Amino acid sequence: MVTVKIVNKSKHPLPQYATPQSAGMDLRANLEAPVTLKPMERKLIPTGLFIELPVGYEAQIRPRSGLAIKKGITVLNSPGTVDADYRGEVGVILINLSQEDFIVEDGERICQMVIARHEQADWQQVEILGETERGAGGFGHTGKA
Repeated sequence: MVTVKIVNKSKHPLPQYATPQSAGMDLRANLEAPVTLKPMERKLIPTGLFIELPVGYEAQIRPRSGLAIKKGITVLNSPGTVDADYRGEVGVILINLSQEDFIVEDGERICQMVIARHEQADWQQVEILGETERGAGGFGHTGKA
């Protein structure tokens, strides 16, 4: 368990885990008025949340599976990353991939946030990489679906 400082300027309770083994917490829209997303339209939706992550952690912003399958609503830059040194409001870029308008209501659960550890790379430039059985094969190279 990691401690994350949070300022809640929204009208809603703090994000919480739905079950003891949930990886993500639902974030809610913090709106003065409903926002309509037309088909293929994207908008930045505010949450009213400001966080201070410890060094070595990020907050990943991911779609909610229910909104995706039932309504065609997803997070455009998925997963979005909130860096440990960011202090602004957590905003969520939603896109409507359906054929119908979607209305985002105040307090609606719009995405999940996962707190995750990460490493920073220290590049070591070399002339050749070690060999593996796979090698450079990728992008469907096995011919299997």
